[in-house]
Amino acid sequence: SSAASDVYKRQVLKTVGIMTGDENGKFNPEAKVTRNEMAVVMCNLLDYTVASYKGTSPFTDVPEWAEPYVAACYTNGITSGYDAKTYGGSDTVTTGQAALMLLKALGYFQLSKDFGSDWQVATVKQGSKIDLFDGIVAGASTAMTRNDVAQLTLNTLESTMVETDGM
Repeated sequence: SSAASDVYKRQVLKTVGIMTGDENGKFNPEAKVTRNEMAVVMCNLLDYTVASYKGTSPFTDVPEWAEPYVAACYTNGITSGYDAKTYGGSDTVTTGQAALMLLKALGYFQLSKDFGSDWQVATVKQGSKIDLFDGIVAGASTAMTRNDVAQLTLNTLESTMVETDGM
């Protein structure tokens, strides 16, 4: 994509307060995004009152700054840990993990049985159906850059929530 459209994407996300730059205002488009940082993006996207979740995360490996964000996402079923005590927040978030969080925000995959046997295959399939991966060339298990997360988030904002069939 062109540099101009990348700048536009960042402006949009900055304006809505979902993704901001570092302390020097730099967006660092090629920097990898951690699972902790992705929780922050999700909380901003979903407008959670993060402070009210402080101290509620079951994970023992999340730094203090990230804990309320991870706790908010965990409590609301947006993310889960590797196990009961380990979140793995300093690991880079993969395309599949980020897409799953965004799909859950849109109302998909509310129950683990919704996945069938492979969450990643189900995520890619559903994400593709709603054009979540437009402009993303990274594979499902690839670490996401800030630019890719920005694109994925914008695609989410442009996509539709789960459509119920009126049952």
